[in-house]
Amino acid sequence: MSAPFEERSGVVPCGTPWGRWYQTLEEVFIEVRVPPGTRAKDVRCSLQSRHISLAVCGQELLQGKLFDSTVTDEGTWTLEDRQLIRIVLMKTNRDAGNCWTSLLENEYAADPWVQDQMQRKLTLERFQRENPGFDFSGAEISGNYSKGGPDFSSLEN
Repeated sequence: MSAPFEERSGVVPCGTPWGRWYQTLEEVFIEVRVPPGTRAKDVRCSLQSRHISLAVCGQELLQGKLFDSTVTDEGTWTLEDRQLIRIVLMKTNRDAGNCWTSLLENEYAADPWVQDQMQRKLTLERFQRENPGFDFSGAEISGNYSKGGPDFSSLEN
């Protein structure tokens, strides 16, 4: 069985002071560096539909209103190697046109080049889902790909 499209095509990360975030059609991933030796009991993480807060050892690292809504019951966080917190949020709106331009409403925005690369990746991911027999992981896209690219769903097979 082949790896999922996002694993084969790589990620387009947006760097932040505390780590990075990136997205697929369905999910938003947040990676937060924490002091080595951090224990799960030192972590306080709240994941709500439009709000996130993360504190480690009483210090607030990330807090605010998310760019768009997520499925509350499907958000998770894990502590890896006692030095990285990985948060996975499931997007409510899962189409290629829903490319988050920032993690929070007014913070951690992707610069224009990164935003462009994120949108291209989501458009290719959409094409991969619509055409499962083809491998788009090494493909390049040009032209009109904003808002998810052209809609071919009305074309006959």
